[in-house]
Amino acid sequence: MFESITDKINNIFKHLRGLGKLSEQNIADALDEIRSALLSADVNFFVVNNFIQRVKDKCLGQIVIQNVTPEQQFIKIIFDELVQLLGSDTVSALSSKRPMKVLMVGLHGSGKTTSTAKLAYFLKNKVNFSRPLAVGCDIYRPAAIDQLEILSHQAAIDCYVDRQLKDAVKIAITGLQYGEKNGHDLILFDTAGRLQIDEQLINEIKDISTKIHPDEVFLVADGALGQEAANVAKQFHTAVSLTGIILTKLDGDSRAGAALSMKEVTGVSIRYIGMGEKVEAFEIFHPERIAQRILGMGDVVSLVEKAQEQVNEKEAKELEKKLKKGKFDMNDFFNQLQSIKKMGPMESLIKHIPGMHNIEIGTDTNNKLKRTEAIIYSMTAKERTNPSIIDGSRRLRIAKGSGLPVQEVNLLLKNFKQMQAMLKKMKNSRFDLASLFGM
Repeated sequence: MFESITDKINNIFKHLRGLGKLSEQNIADALDEIRSALLSADVNFFVVNNFIQRVKDKCLGQIVIQNVTPEQQFIKIIFDELVQLLGSDTVSALSSKRPMKVLMVGLHGSGKTTSTAKLAYFLKNKVNFSRPLAVGCDIYRPAAIDQLEILSHQAAIDCYVDRQLKDAVKIAITGLQYGEKNGHDLILFDTAGRLQIDEQLINEIKDISTKIHPDEVFLVADGALGQEAANVAKQFHTAVSLTGIILTKLDGDSRAGAALSMKEVTGVSIRYIGMGEKVEAFEIFHPERIAQRILGMGDVVSLVEKAQEQVNEKEAKELEKKLKKGKFDMNDFFNQLQSIKKMGPMESLIKHIPGMHNIEIGTDTNNKLKRTEAIIYSMTAKERTNPSIIDGSRRLRIAKGSGLPVQEVNLLLKNFKQMQAMLKKMKNSRFDLASLFGM
């Protein structure tokens, strides 16, 4: 996400390098380019103008700091204003009521049903809600109920639907009664959408809201919605008093201007973002981290958190014991590869590293883990435990079994031997997934 903004802004920063000071003219030139970059990314026109004016006022009133370059001063001002534009870095606390009732609203195709399952999965696994329930209130879209049931199963949450009842408000009421009766501590209501906001849509979600009295009302909005995003958010907020926004499909849109418009226009915070198709591809929206990504500074904190989520503490301790004895075999190496894969695609991970936002991950890089896995899969249990026994004939058999050239088998074994030697020198150090990323 934000690739088009990031590339353009970084080019602007490059032009400021080597300048002795920030003059009114070079500030004006830089801000004109930033205005153009934001507008081309579909950030709301009025939001852009207000942002540019605030940056200009700060730049012209900035006291020159010794040992800080004009470029660094300019970046710091832009960063601070981006954080303010996106919202504060304090994550809004969820309602303390149980069961907590969450009303999901939005336009057709924004990803409400998927986000309902993702949010339930996230809150169950990260916020300790023990029994989430998804209620299907979309009676118009074909297969909406089927989709909610499938996604709920994937997220390991309960689902309430009624295929006979053709009244969304009544379904919401009976779903709430079912949830309360069966001890569900989190109830999410997946409502219908339209291609555009109309009176029928607004009246229906108003009626549902009046009957269930939601504790949270989340607008689910497509990150690629563009200029219309702010207007859509404003209309929904007027109708049902939004408590937060969930931005979806940010992994597939390089502009994502909606993220830079909604908070400014509505005053409602972006609470969560969807970053992929998988049910776990969902995270809290941290304005400071997003501002860092926009400016090409990376997001190491999020990368560390992703790594920590995949580290099995018991397995890590067992691996630590093996390393202290100077042992590390192909089984251990394979397990580490699986943990890295769970963190997500390499092209997604690499963008979290400072200065690497514009590095292209080629097909060969993407397929390297798969080829390595194929080679290890083709080894016997004995060979994985003791790779030193793999002689020439075994290498040929492994190459044939994996469908890869024997040269790749040789290279993997060579690299693994070097890794073993390195780990023996580090055997008193803690080793886990994070260490593979130099953390």
